Amino acid sequence: MGKEIFSGRYTSQNEDKIVVFIIGMRINKWWAIHKWFPVFSAMGPMIQELYTNRDTGFLSLETFFGLRTSLMVQYWKSEDGLLAYAKGPTHMKAWKSFNEKVRNNDAVGIYHETYIVPKGKSESIYGNMPLFGLARAFGNKAITPAINSSRKRLDA
Repeated sequence: MGKEIFSGRYTSQNEDKIVVFIIGMRINKWWAIHKWFPVFSAMGPMIQELYTNRDTGFLSLETFFGLRTSLMVQYWKSEDGLLAYAKGPTHMKAWKSFNEKVRNNDAVGIYHETYIVPKGKSESIYGNMPLFGLARAFGNKAITPAINSSRKRLDA
């Protein structure tokens, strides 16, 4: 809805090192809404702050919701920016609240994974898609004969 579809095949314009940060939660006990909903709702203010304050090094994100598990894939310029944000006031307030309310309760689970991808060690392809993933973070460009396979994009 409202997202421009780019016809044909595209790749991302990324030519730099990137940090991919995956974060999410799992609802273990649906009936314990008073435990998991505060965890779920804490993400909104952080996302708003990230999109508002681009000096953090945050580039973009994609969010996915399943029956029990939510997952967010974030793209960052550097691990230093990500780690600095984690120690900042908005995140620390949410982390403190989580620890006070549900750390020792199994009603909700949380997770994150961080991947540092060196320059030239990522590739992507999108067919008939709106801007998504790395292309949303860095912009997109059309696939040409010089980069029409994964190997060629990795070697470019």
